Amino acid sequence: MTSTYAVLSEGLEKRFGEVHALRGLDLAVAEGTVCGVLGPNGAGKTTAVRVLTTLTTPDAGTARVAGHDVLRDPNAVRAAIGATGQHASVDGDLSGRENLRLFAKLLRLRGAAGRVRADELLDRFELTEAADRPARTYSGGMRRRLDLAAGLLIRPRVLFLDEPTTGLDPQSRNRIWAAVRELAAEGTTVLLTTQYLEEADQLADDIVLIDHGRAAHRGTPAELKATVGSFAEVVVADESALHAAAAVLDRLTGAEPVLDRERRTAGASAVDPALTLPRLVRELDAAGVPLVDASLRPPTLDEVFLRLTDRDPDDRRELAA
Repeated sequence: MTSTYAVLSEGLEKRFGEVHALRGLDLAVAEGTVCGVLGPNGAGKTTAVRVLTTLTTPDAGTARVAGHDVLRDPNAVRAAIGATGQHASVDGDLSGRENLRLFAKLLRLRGAAGRVRADELLDRFELTEAADRPARTYSGGMRRRLDLAAGLLIRPRVLFLDEPTTGLDPQSRNRIWAAVRELAAEGTTVLLTTQYLEEADQLADDIVLIDHGRAAHRGTPAELKATVGSFAEVVVADESALHAAAAVLDRLTGAEPVLDRERRTAGASAVDPALTLPRLVRELDAAGVPLVDASLRPPTLDEVFLRLTDRDPDDRRELAA
């Protein structure tokens, strides 16, 4: 394994009966970076993480994490990683401090070393004042921070985060994001699975888009956005003009427009760099479209996801679930 990669897999395959979850998955995650793993539900993200954390055995292929083969040396992999699942694993009847000290003992970090490390993490995640309260009295954001702290007790070389901010308010989410950035700056490699595409855009150095069990697309957020081009969006004065606006967009961009009747908008990806906003406005005016607003902007990662995975526009609801 090349020393610059903290996670490296080649040709991972996994079946569950008739379901082919992984179909030759290749991953290469550089040390000290945040890699966002995205994909539609059922694409294979969870199976990939379970293989990389030694919880599931692949049917074929190889994978190394922190320099160790997941099949030949699973104990070494487990000793080098931390993992935080989608749902907090802390005990609500124990205090925050007791939870961390218990996890420290389970990780063989005993005595003064375990107590000191627990107190360090309580301070780092702004939980010192609530450290001796039962965890069941914590807010959702506090419980997630405590769960993340538990995953860092052994200072992992690679940290797997599965949906770390699901259901959190913006303030709590920002605190988790700040913690992830600090970890990466300190040299921890983070593999992040998330359905919040803004989260991946904010945190990830690189993104791997998994679809049908394969790494279908990869690159930095900026590189993936560049493959889609700009995004043209039109707001019309009357809902009845949406189809006329969509026809103009279809002709200018060559992409199927997405309509939002509630917002009275029509939008489409515009790969052609020759398309300009003045030209778009002139064509809409020539078609008699009663225009309220028009814009030509870089795409969001949400729009990139929908375009690259050929998802139905209604699946936007699924991304925020």
